[in-house]
Amino acid sequence: MRQQVLAETVRVAIHASEDLTRAGLASCLQRERRLSQVATVREADVTVVAADVADGATLDLLRRLSDEGEGADTSFVMVVGRRWHADVSAAIDRGVRAVLWRDAFTPADFARTLFTVAQGGGSLPPSLQGTLMEQVQVTQREVLVPRGLTASGISPREVDVLRLIAEGAELADIAAKLCYSERTVKYVLYGLMKRLQLRNRAHAVSYAIRAGLI
Repeated sequence: MRQQVLAETVRVAIHASEDLTRAGLASCLQRERRLSQVATVREADVTVVAADVADGATLDLLRRLSDEGEGADTSFVMVVGRRWHADVSAAIDRGVRAVLWRDAFTPADFARTLFTVAQGGGSLPPSLQGTLMEQVQVTQREVLVPRGLTASGISPREVDVLRLIAEGAELADIAAKLCYSERTVKYVLYGLMKRLQLRNRAHAVSYAIRAGLI
């Protein structure tokens, strides 16, 4: 996604199956001089998708629209009418960064949300935030914990090894501090780098730092 500053124009593409809805959203853009409507997803900083009901078909639509962006990171703001039946995590994976309910929709909220998403932020209604947190908890409890992993994909043992590497410790020192053999430390590192496709120890440490683990 192309990062914006608020002084710049945010380019917005609108996808709506109903002409009246599309026209209404376009008129909201015209109220704010820093918002500009563009014709295609490829040109847009943010793409607005209006849907009466968000469901599996909506997720397929988001995928197709992302494909139109030709590989660019597509950020979606969804304006949803009656019900949300889609998997929230899957919607986020598809690029959804904000959701607005149509019955609570205001032009001011719409413009503010577009600027937030263009800056790399997001905004979900409280009900969807709760659903997302429940999904994260289930994933953590039923998928990650039984495998000794965290949400970052790195186990606590791997974090300990990476933290000591970041501090400049040699493998022998790491093994002594963690009460492992050097062979075990090497195995931990090899497994981590292979699983996450990391090139070397420095890359692994960098990954852990970016994930906020060390």
